[in-house]
Amino acid sequence: MRKSYRIKKENEFQYVYSNGKSVANRNFVLYTMPKQGQKHFRVGISVGKKVSHTAVGRNRIKRYIRQSLLELKPEIPAELDFLIIARKPAVDLDMFESKKNIVHLLKLGKVLN
Repeated sequence: MRKSYRIKKENEFQYVYSNGKSVANRNFVLYTMPKQGQKHFRVGISVGKKVSHTAVGRNRIKRYIRQSLLELKPEIPAELDFLIIARKPAVDLDMFESKKNIVHLLKLGKVLN
């Protein structure tokens, strides 16, 4: 997934976090915020040190999230910013379970049908 699909700036991250609608499942939290006039969706991914104490574990979770979103890219609406925040149980998931949880979360948040 190209960097243009990512939310990187702190103020944009905080704006979606404070003004967006949130839904959650056991492993992830989703904040969504509609944004008009975008060519494609943007996503911010957060995995805190409380989730996994090692950088290897945190990076693995982020990689799984990005890969899941890459596979779901055609189904996600363009005019949307959203954040995915990992919770502690996400560290025990493999790629298949992560994708299943991400799909469930996106359906809960009405991002996917």
